[in-house]
Amino acid sequence: MNVIIADGSAVVRAILEQNLNNYPNIEISASVSNIKKVVQFSRIERPDLIICDIDESEDEELAALKTVSSDMRIPVILLAEKGSIVKGKSLGELLEKPPLNSYKKDFFDILVKKIEKLVSSPSFSHSEAPSGVYKILCIGASTGGPSAVSEVLSALGANFPLPILYAQHIEIGADGNMVKWLSSVCRNVQVKLAQNGEEAKAGTVYMAPADKHLVIEYLKSNGNPVLKLSDEEPERFLRPAVNKLFRSAAKFYRKNCLAVLLTGMGQDGAEGCKEICDNDGWTIVEDKSTCAVFGMPAAAIEAGGAKEVLPRPEISKRILKLVIK
Repeated sequence: MNVIIADGSAVVRAILEQNLNNYPNIEISASVSNIKKVVQFSRIERPDLIICDIDESEDEELAALKTVSSDMRIPVILLAEKGSIVKGKSLGELLEKPPLNSYKKDFFDILVKKIEKLVSSPSFSHSEAPSGVYKILCIGASTGGPSAVSEVLSALGANFPLPILYAQHIEIGADGNMVKWLSSVCRNVQVKLAQNGEEAKAGTVYMAPADKHLVIEYLKSNGNPVLKLSDEEPERFLRPAVNKLFRSAAKFYRKNCLAVLLTGMGQDGAEGCKEICDNDGWTIVEDKSTCAVFGMPAAAIEAGGAKEVLPRPEISKRILKLVIK
């Protein structure tokens, strides 16, 4: 379990880190001086839990605490000295902080039990994502995308129940060969270049052609999207743009939209992920540990557009759990 420590005292931080490192299931991913810095680290590291000193907190710190606890859904243990005023106690699990010379093993045993309980709590687990409600899967990628996408698609198995729309930054003339290659390595799904005006059907991957935006024009009565290839201006010098696809899916599918943002340079897809989240859809972004370039996923995390951050081998498993009732 990855834990971030935040405390205004460097001595307390050192004591907490040194003692918690004695527990084999605890890993300290960062140790910082205040909860505001925790927000920055959490957007990249996505810890399992945060331990923070919250005595007589300022309004800015309370806002930061709300960001990680309520918005990012990361459990928090609040350490407070006996008799202190704790304004944000509703945002975390309160634990009395011992005097500086009284950090004993009993305290850390209690702390670790609280950590284990909170991390495994359904309130902070993946169970908050509704299963079986999704009607479209969108995928966006850039640098390192072909191998990442092939790995995700191959693990989805046969008879995948949703249409898959895919935007990849690619050079003009290279899209046809990429579709052929994906078709050869992902035999469980059909892969093709999207065509203007066609209906997207379950179990088929529709890839945006090079130099064309791929968006949804409208939905048929059966819920399938009718696709549109657009010559609109490039977005941030990119066409196709992942943002265009994701925003389009958010508009038409709202809570029924599932999107995955994989490895890539830059920020494309971050705004689209945020829009999907704002419309109650679900987004998964690739973890830094498996990205060729942790640019686009990092931007989505920072924008508040990542419902989940998973290493690549876990993404397909998660997709299947979400789409199959």
